[in-house]
Amino acid sequence: MGNNIKNKVKSFSSKSPILSKGYRILVKLKSNMLTMLSDEQFTKIKHYDYTGRMLNLNIPQGFNEKLWWLKINNRDPLLTRCTDKVEVRNYVAEKGYKNILVNTYGVYDDPSEIDFDTLPEKAFIKTNHGSGTNILWDRHKPFDKKQFINNFKVSLNKNYYMNLREWNYKDIKPQIIIEEVLVDLDNVSLIDYRFFCFDGKCKLVFVDTETVSADGTHSPHAKRNIYDTDFNLLNVKATREHFDDHLVKKPNNFEEMIKIAEDLAKPFVFSRIDLYNIRGKIYFGEITFYPGSGNQILEPEEWEQKLGSWIDLDSDKIITE
Repeated sequence: MGNNIKNKVKSFSSKSPILSKGYRILVKLKSNMLTMLSDEQFTKIKHYDYTGRMLNLNIPQGFNEKLWWLKINNRDPLLTRCTDKVEVRNYVAEKGYKNILVNTYGVYDDPSEIDFDTLPEKAFIKTNHGSGTNILWDRHKPFDKKQFINNFKVSLNKNYYMNLREWNYKDIKPQIIIEEVLVDLDNVSLIDYRFFCFDGKCKLVFVDTETVSADGTHSPHAKRNIYDTDFNLLNVKATREHFDDHLVKKPNNFEEMIKIAEDLAKPFVFSRIDLYNIRGKIYFGEITFYPGSGNQILEPEEWEQKLGSWIDLDSDKIITE
């Protein structure tokens, strides 16, 4: 796959400062060239780069093809609102689920505005307009505030839309949100329950473990199992390796989680609703419209087609320009 080759080249270049610098220059040149492409041209190149597979956007059939088609065609303003990690909280509250929102300690336009003395012992800090920029604040551990401010200022100046043409990120006002740290004392790591909803109906649940590293950043060692709506394990793989099925049991209030997910998903032709469940207490995570940005490889291949068949591109829920 193209992404495997890219990772090998990156790994090899890291062994030499000269090669590493050369690699960064090439990546920047490629990135600059891609910005000049149309959405459709960009889409086909990036998907092949990640998966080694060609996209058919004229007659999309598979799950990834339809996600990419939606990415470059669906212009529903609600997508932007529900992608914004600050604004989505208002959406969830309006739907009647304020009780599942994680407590917040503040929203900021500039990382230098944060008064760390007012924060609790631990807090989770993230941006609202992208993916992957997050960190854990722990009063009892070393924390380089200068580096934090520099890193988050850089992130706030980036438009995540440019990465993979996810239109819903394009007009989000960049901010920083600080939240309560969720800890599940019954498990080694917090479990993500990701409800795949098609036209407001949950069809699958992706359960991810080990998604966050000790410092609050995304973990490269995350694992994933896929279940049906009765929480039966399915023989399906989506990019990540499986974890031992005995480590996770069906929550007692699993049906309530599905109801919440379906209520939040009703306005969308497809959405992934992320929830947590800590000792029976349900918490909202986020809403995602293009899992893996349309680059996750589903195995066996029949599942790529099955999930694709569940997305109706003729739906009146799709707003095109």
